[in-house]
Amino acid sequence: MRILRSIRSVNPAGGGPIEGIKQVAKVLETGGHGTEIVSLDSPDDPWVLDCPVKVHAMGPVRSGYGYSSRLVPWLREHCANYDAVIVSGLWQYSGFGVWRALRKTETPYFVFPHGMLDPWFKRAYPLKHLKKWAYWPWGDYRVLRDARGVLFTSEEERRAARESFWLYRCNEIVVNYGVAGPDGDADSQRQAVLDQFPELRGTRVFLFLGRIHEKKGCDLLIRAFAKTAGNIDSARLVIAGPDQAGWTKDLRALAEGLNLSRKLLWTGMLSGDSKWGMLRLAEAFVLPSHQENFGIAVAEALACGTPVLISNKVNIWREIGQDQAGLVDDDDERGTTRLLEKWLGMTPEARAAMRGDARRCFESRFEVTRAAAAMVGVIRGTGPQS
Repeated sequence: MRILRSIRSVNPAGGGPIEGIKQVAKVLETGGHGTEIVSLDSPDDPWVLDCPVKVHAMGPVRSGYGYSSRLVPWLREHCANYDAVIVSGLWQYSGFGVWRALRKTETPYFVFPHGMLDPWFKRAYPLKHLKKWAYWPWGDYRVLRDARGVLFTSEEERRAARESFWLYRCNEIVVNYGVAGPDGDADSQRQAVLDQFPELRGTRVFLFLGRIHEKKGCDLLIRAFAKTAGNIDSARLVIAGPDQAGWTKDLRALAEGLNLSRKLLWTGMLSGDSKWGMLRLAEAFVLPSHQENFGIAVAEALACGTPVLISNKVNIWREIGQDQAGLVDDDDERGTTRLLEKWLGMTPEARAAMRGDARRCFESRFEVTRAAAAMVGVIRGTGPQS
C-alpha cells in the first residue's frame, strides 16, 4: 500500500502532526507499506532535506494559507500512484487543494482535523471565527463532506467538532492514535540532560514540554507553581518548547513578578535524547491546556513512565483518569493549583505506583503500532466505522 500525507509543513517546530506522520510512516514501512509527503514547504528548506520521509515540496508559498499553483496539477498527475491521501489539519491549502484535485478521481482521501474544529477556538478568537465562517461553506466544509472519512483521535474530539459550525456533514471515524516509545538507555539520557542543564541536579523537576502558546496554559502553570511549589527549595519548573507566538517575554515577566525566576528553566525546543532524557528526569509532566486534541507529548511522557497532570480539555483525559496514569482537573488557575497540590500531597509509594500505571497506560492505548494498524484498517475499509 502507498500512502500520501498532505500537510502544510514538515517543520518539526509545528508540533505533533508532523511527528505523528514520521513515526507512523516508520512503522508502516516495516509492514511493507510506503509513505510519502506532499507539503507547501520550499524544496530547499532544511526540514525538508532532513525529513526521513520522502517529501514533495510544492512551495515556496507567500501566505499563511499556503496557496501553491503547483499543488493541484501535481496531485492530479500523481494521485493514481497512491492508495489513499491523508490530509493533516484544516484552514490550509494543503487540504483544499487535495479536495480540488481528488474529488472527481478514484483516489480516496481522508482528513485528520487535529482538533482544529474544537469550539474553544470560537470562544477564544471570535473575530478569527467569523473569518473562518466566511471561508467554511465553500472551503473546508466541502473538504470534510467529500472525504472518505474524517479521522478523530478520540471520542471527545469527535463530539467537540460538531459544535463549531452548524453547517457540518462528514463521515466521522474515531481511530487509534499513538507515538513511539523512547529509544536509548534511560540512565544515559538522564545523565546527558543533567550535563546539559547542571542546575537540575538534585532537584524535583516539573516539566512542560510543547509549543509555547496561549492555549497551552503556561501562565496558569507558572501561577500555580508559585502557589504550591514556590517555597520548596528543590522544586524546579522546566518549560521546554519553541515559541512561535512571542509569548515567552510575557511569561518571563510573570515569573519575575512572582519571584519565581530562579526556579524556572527555559530550554527551547528539545528533541532526541535531550527530549527523552528530560521526560525521564521529570517527576511529573504538566499540561493545563485549554484545548488539546491528543497531546503527543502527553503520550511520550507516559511512555517514559512519567505521570501526567493535565486539564480536562486534553481530549485523552478520560483514558488517563481511568488508568490512574495521572491527575486531571479544570483548565483554570484553581484547577492547575489543585493538580500540583494533589501531586505534592501524595506519598512516595503512591507516586511510584502511578509511574507504573503511566507506562501501562501507554502500552495498552497509545503505542504507535496501534495507530499504524488503525490507519491501514480504515484505508482498506476494515477499520472502525463510527
